[in-house]
Amino acid sequence: MISRTISSWFRPAIDAIFSRTLPWSFRWRLLALQPISLLTYSINSFPYIFSRPFKVDWLPIAPNRSLRVLVFKSTSPTGDESRPRPLHIDVHGGGFIGGLPESDAAFCARLARETGAVVISTTYRYAPKHTFPAAIDDVDAVVAYLRQHARQRYNADPSLMTVSGFSAGGNLALATALSVPAGEVKAAVTFYGVVDLRLSPGEKPKPTGSPAKDPLAFLQPLFDSYGALSRAENINNPRLSPIVAEIESLPENILMVIPGIDILVHEQITFIQRLKEEGAKDANGADRRFETLYDEKGFHGYLEVPSSIVSQDKKDWAFGAGVKFITDTHRKYGCDVELEEQMATLVPAFEAFGKPYLGS
Repeated sequence: MISRTISSWFRPAIDAIFSRTLPWSFRWRLLALQPISLLTYSINSFPYIFSRPFKVDWLPIAPNRSLRVLVFKSTSPTGDESRPRPLHIDVHGGGFIGGLPESDAAFCARLARETGAVVISTTYRYAPKHTFPAAIDDVDAVVAYLRQHARQRYNADPSLMTVSGFSAGGNLALATALSVPAGEVKAAVTFYGVVDLRLSPGEKPKPTGSPAKDPLAFLQPLFDSYGALSRAENINNPRLSPIVAEIESLPENILMVIPGIDILVHEQITFIQRLKEEGAKDANGADRRFETLYDEKGFHGYLEVPSSIVSQDKKDWAFGAGVKFITDTHRKYGCDVELEEQMATLVPAFEAFGKPYLGS
């Protein structure tokens, strides 16, 4: 297991060297990506070298195959300890070509601590070696496994399941809700989530304030590699582009954290506006809740960079909104766990910046 973890840090180089079926246009870009990945993984993992708010586990999703997950559990008393806790599944980002669950640890740890939920942050297979639907198949397999085994393995209740995801993970979090009966995933929180893969990154509209030149533009073919080959035949497939999903198949409660300086702004706002309009006409619209948290000066990935670049207060504001949204969802469906840390930290986290839900 340790060797598999270490090899994941060098996955770009390994795929570039040994995946001879990949075209050279991908392989040289993977080699260029390797030092960037090492730097990013080091930054994300360094805080947890000596103390971890999670345990590492491996879920057997298929014969002779398992996926690495991080398991976050609150150590605070939750009343009846025999009662299963809500289940939350988080999916990390990385442009579908890499990433680690550790990058989401700050949010996941806080969510577990302040809601009492058991939080499972999973990984998945990466492009360009593994293209659509490999990643969503993996996340769906994790969800299927936890639906059957979460109670016995983690004392978590899959009937009160919520999801979250960052960037590419936001896409996968929304898409995996389609793999279970409607309404089973109670809520989704996405942070700068990708919802429309019908367009390549280069075709997406750039918002005002975007830098004139993107130093990572040369990696765009990699970022597009997950869906590019199957785009035409899956143009209306919500597992690839959740923006086309029917409202009935999506969670009734969705919060999207949207930074203003991001090529994904337009698709996220278009998506949430469509859901609001359809929800208003739906007989069950009163039961649905679609919200946005818009940060005009935020940029893609801003919640995952060091606090020397983006203040911890701003991160707490966004994470606090996500935690509150999940807490509200738990209460909506009959679970009201009061934790010692909750009242002390939940409200001040986002009040420092104003109202958490700013509309679309």
